[in-house]
Amino acid sequence: ALAHIFSRLPGNLGACFVVVQHVDTQFVKGLADWLDGQTPLKVAIAEEGEVPKPNRVILAGGEDHLVLAPDGGFHYTPEPRDYPYRPSVDSLFMSLRRYWQRQDVAVLLTGMGKDGAKGLKGLREAGWHTIVQDEETSTVYGMPKAALSCGAAVEVLPLSRIPEAIISRLRLEKK
Repeated sequence: ALAHIFSRLPGNLGACFVVVQHVDTQFVKGLADWLDGQTPLKVAIAEEGEVPKPNRVILAGGEDHLVLAPDGGFHYTPEPRDYPYRPSVDSLFMSLRRYWQRQDVAVLLTGMGKDGAKGLKGLREAGWHTIVQDEETSTVYGMPKAALSCGAAVEVLPLSRIPEAIISRLRLEKK
């Protein structure tokens, strides 16, 4: 799903894309390297304190949660320790709601469990354009279904339509 989306985005949209993927830490570097070859955007693992930069894809890289902090940089935090999903999409989304200075686009793709639903709903309530992948094109529909069930989605789209929706929304916001 990630390669499908990022391979179809132009390298000059001016946006920073942040990805939280539930994968073992030993596979994150390989994922970043592979994804970097699939897109004109620069792909890297998030570094402690790094600030969002345009035309980049940043991947959470570890067991700790990747969050945006008040200083505008990305930080890793072990809290909440008891959260079952590591790293957590909800933790990232909740930090974006709190510290990102504008409404943007958030997408929740195929995945197991409920991670991301609560945070996506918060972003929608804060004025973000929220998209979830539809059931038909999801390998595992848990995360998108949870988001849809709690009213977090502005749009429900098949994977094939998500890249164009992102492009359209980002271009609309630049006007």
